[in-house]
Amino acid sequence: MDDCIFCKIIAGDIPSYTVYEDDVVKAFLDISQGTPGHTLVIPKKHIPDLFAYDEALASAVFARIPKIARAIKESDPSIKGMNVLNNNGAVAYQSVFHSHFHLIPRYTEQDDFQMIFKDNSANYTPADYEKIQQSIINHLGV
Repeated sequence: MDDCIFCKIIAGDIPSYTVYEDDVVKAFLDISQGTPGHTLVIPKKHIPDLFAYDEALASAVFARIPKIARAIKESDPSIKGMNVLNNNGAVAYQSVFHSHFHLIPRYTEQDDFQMIFKDNSANYTPADYEKIQQSIINHLGV
């Protein structure tokens, strides 16, 4: 795609700090470095988001993430954990519409990165959960 920054990185038109590349994915340091070692893993095929994956591409991309994550963790003994994030759609904070996965090393609980989830469980009854559950099951297509 001509106007996609990640496609331009894949093509070599924009430089990147590549840490891994093969025929399916490219992994490179995120320019923002949420924490040191923050890496993006992107499929080389332009695909806008998780909803557009087929099973074969999902399998191929996801199969590479643990290897890259282990290499990041092993690169610095002070890394204690890692967040793996994937945002889909503008409302979910996706800013580049070429699917990508953030591998964000975690060093301490005081890292300059936070994920805060609000507990909304008090707002749901068992019937609410069952309605959501059944709707999802009905759309699996199996």
